[in-house]
Amino acid sequence: MRNMAEDELAAFRERWKKELTSKKGEQRLVCAPSPSWDVPGQSGQRDLKNRYFEDLKNLNKACTPSKQEEGGCTEDEVCVGEGGGKSAAESEDQPEYVSIARSLLDGRTSPLLGRIQEERTRRKRQYDNRTGVCSASLQQQQQPQRKAKKDEELVDQLIQDLNEVNDIPFFDIELPYELALKIFQYLNCTELGRCAQNRVGSISQLQFELGKVLCDVSSCDNFVLAGYTSGDVRLWDTLHWDSAASYLKPNSLSANTDPRPHVSHVQVNSTVAAAAYEDGCVDLWSTETGGEPIYHYQSPGRIQALALSPDSPVLGSAAGPDVRLNRADDHGYWRTVCQAQLPNTVESLVLVPGRGQQCPLVALAAAETVHLLDPRDDEPRTLHSVYGHPVTCLDASDSHVALGVKSTGWAMHDGGNKIHVYSLETGKPAVCVGNSPGDFTCINLRDSPPHLLVCGNKDRRVRVFDLRAGSSVASLYAHHLGVTSVQADDWKIVSGGGEGLVCVWEMRMGAKLWEMHNRHPVRHVRFNTSTLVTANIPDDKSPRGACITDDDLTAHRRHRGVICHYDFSEDALSQDHILPICRSDYTESYGYNYNISLAVPYDRLSGSHPSH
Repeated sequence: MRNMAEDELAAFRERWKKELTSKKGEQRLVCAPSPSWDVPGQSGQRDLKNRYFEDLKNLNKACTPSKQEEGGCTEDEVCVGEGGGKSAAESEDQPEYVSIARSLLDGRTSPLLGRIQEERTRRKRQYDNRTGVCSASLQQQQQPQRKAKKDEELVDQLIQDLNEVNDIPFFDIELPYELALKIFQYLNCTELGRCAQNRVGSISQLQFELGKVLCDVSSCDNFVLAGYTSGDVRLWDTLHWDSAASYLKPNSLSANTDPRPHVSHVQVNSTVAAAAYEDGCVDLWSTETGGEPIYHYQSPGRIQALALSPDSPVLGSAAGPDVRLNRADDHGYWRTVCQAQLPNTVESLVLVPGRGQQCPLVALAAAETVHLLDPRDDEPRTLHSVYGHPVTCLDASDSHVALGVKSTGWAMHDGGNKIHVYSLETGKPAVCVGNSPGDFTCINLRDSPPHLLVCGNKDRRVRVFDLRAGSSVASLYAHHLGVTSVQADDWKIVSGGGEGLVCVWEMRMGAKLWEMHNRHPVRHVRFNTSTLVTANIPDDKSPRGACITDDDLTAHRRHRGVICHYDFSEDALSQDHILPICRSDYTESYGYNYNISLAVPYDRLSGSHPSH
């Protein structure tokens, strides 16, 4: 086969040399039947090529209109005039890539499979005639040729099956059929299967150019809230991208400070959005109207923790050991309902969900102790406290509180770091799970299915525990710089790591479905049945080149972080940056029941909201 290719290349070079040295005066009008269309055994595909024949014939008519009228060529003949191209005999001698180029210039970018077979037949016959290869040599090469032909037939059959199932051409006008087929010849069965999968969804990067470096992100339902080092707070409504409430004005104190304080924390639910600044100010806005804050207060020190109830108008904040709880009354007016002071600095604060119109309940972690704060009580109640076991993470559901505990010093003998789960009804331990050498960095109990808890650890693993049996359901090696955020539902897990990867896992098989990478650690992950929001937030809030007035704007963009919004309910039809060979739109739900939520690697993601 190699000698055959070299001989063919030598023959082509010889023909090219003859063409260059031939005299221009020898060119004349030639009317001859097109040699490459009427190949024996291909007559059944003539109807599929009618459009191509008409385009080629119209082009030839445009080249020599007067000669064609005088000569009266038939429909099966190709007329080429002086200076307008090559004769029919010369056309037969063209290499395949020249034929492809001519078809592209003719305005046709998707020649059919029959054309490819005809070109192969013509080139093989041409090679035999010019080189005089003996039959014995051909017999020796019969086996590898037969294998190559078999591979080509398998690829051709795959393309035909895809076209039949989908009722639309698998290759559209953006990629020539010949080129697509040659690409497919280098793919194995697994890669061909991936090319045939359905790609559904769109991705949008939520950017605020004037915000400088991203500080914190929160999302709830269709709202995404972000705070920046410029002191700006931006709200996106992913259902109404042109919402007038997108820009939130800061309070007058923070706005008139030069330089403006950074935003340290943000929180959002379906009705209100909150932000805390480095100077201790806290602003609260309506997600419906935006604009000026509807409530504002200032703490004596920097806000260490900020929490907003997902289902009720309750806001909690902690500055040092001081805790403040605010709530809206029946008329919509916000007021302080509780203030308390703990012995140690509060490191994390969680509002218990599902309280509705009941009195709010807050879980607080300070050093080695977890407290429960109820405005009806005189003092916070101690839920958990063990000397030598600092609390590393905290979360709460409507019935339980879960906390990660670090074992240090003399306490290392008890088997490593653990997660303790307490019942809110009784205030007693419900279960203790985990036995990891690394610290637990994040827990998600609120969004997990009943009786399940998902957590991330510095030992690079994502773990799912069954709280009824106290056993591990899944343990996945996920992120080599540690797990920073995690969420799970009945069958899938979405995790983010310190290296910037967002990974989607199938819980039962323990297999990674797909991943996406951006710079900076993933500090926020939240998904529902149709959307996923992720945020990569830089640790360095004042990098070199981060100022918008700096000359190096590339460095500014590189260091400011990114928010990604994935919408899997949208069947994106405009995919400018995805080759059509790598996509197909299957609609037969019975054949693709696995294609739900995030189950398939949705690598056909297009920016359907270019203005954002």
